Amino acid sequence: MFLENTVNPKEQFGWIEVICGSMFSGKTEELIRRLKRAQFAKQKVEIFKPNVDVRYDEDLVVSHDSNQIRSTPVPAAANIPILADGCDVVGIDEAQFFDDEIIRVCNDLANKGVRVIVAGLDMDFKGNPFGPMPHLMATAEYVTKVHAICTRTGNLAQFSYRKAHSDALVLLGQVDEYEPLSRGAFYKAMLKDKVRDIKVIDPQELTEKPNIPNA
Repeated sequence: MFLENTVNPKEQFGWIEVICGSMFSGKTEELIRRLKRAQFAKQKVEIFKPNVDVRYDEDLVVSHDSNQIRSTPVPAAANIPILADGCDVVGIDEAQFFDDEIIRVCNDLANKGVRVIVAGLDMDFKGNPFGPMPHLMATAEYVTKVHAICTRTGNLAQFSYRKAHSDALVLLGQVDEYEPLSRGAFYKAMLKDKVRDIKVIDPQELTEKPNIPNA
């Protein structure tokens, strides 16, 4: 379990903590746990999330286990510094949905003495690094990678397999749209999807000559 850093009163800098992993791995649960401990310690805490995330509630950060904490939805990372003025601790959920400005925002806050706790998916549904998360993980003092349990093998899962047929990078969803898979199960599922996509191609399309305009 992560233990909070001891604040040195002579040290004027804060730090960044990143909690990452797949869907259903407990990222938000761990974020809420750390933030509530800070609130219990009478620290001034503010929590932010992208305003596109309204799966459970518009103004709450809610884990899949229904644990929750009050938050402020923002349309862009640039809104966070003003709203976080005077805070000791800043929490940011679903960081992968923010643009790259979130990287500068988090580092600026840490440089001003704020403890910044960020939670987000480290990989998208294709298994590629997701948005600003790799850069945040590289510049953070502490990185915690949490794992789900693979629904097909029972092993640790670090991939978020999308069951819904959509190529959109951002697709908010729960168990109906996503499934946590281990490396082996994810590889097999993606291979099966490729075979399925090949089969749905109209054979006539492969024999038709391309329509090339006259020069």
